Amino acid sequence: MFVIGDTAACTDATGRMLPGVAPVAKQQGEHVAKCIKARLKGQPLQPFTYRDYGNLATIGRNHAVADFGRVTVSGHVAWLLWCVAHIWFLSGFRNRFVVGASWFWNYLTFARGARLITGDVAPDLPATLVPRPALRPLSF
Repeated sequence: MFVIGDTAACTDATGRMLPGVAPVAKQQGEHVAKCIKARLKGQPLQPFTYRDYGNLATIGRNHAVADFGRVTVSGHVAWLLWCVAHIWFLSGFRNRFVVGASWFWNYLTFARGARLITGDVAPDLPATLVPRPALRPLSF
C-alpha cells in the first residue's frame, strides 16, 4: 500500500516535513508508479527524493509571492507567473484554453464564481450556536 499527497506524512532528506501541496503529490505519484513497476519486475525499490522547484502563492488580486530559493518575486509579476504556472500544468490545450478564458473573464468582470458560499450554515440551530469565523482584512 502506498500513501501519497495530503494524506502522507513525508519528510525530505534533511528530516523536514514536506508540505501537502500539488508539486509534492505529483512527484510522489511518479515515484509510486516507478515503485510498482520495479516491484512487478522483482527489482529493489528506491527511496523517495523530493526536488523543490519553489513555491507560488497568490495573496490577492494582482498580488502573489514566488520563492525559488535564492530568487524571490512578489507583486504583479509573481501573480502573472502564478497564473501561467497553474495553466501550464493543466493537461490538454482545451483545458488550458477554457480555464484561461474563464480566469480572464472573471478578472475583467470581478466575478468570484464558485468561491461564493451563500445561505445559512445550519438553519435549524439558533444563531448563537452557529460558529462564525472572525474575518479581518489583510494589511500589507
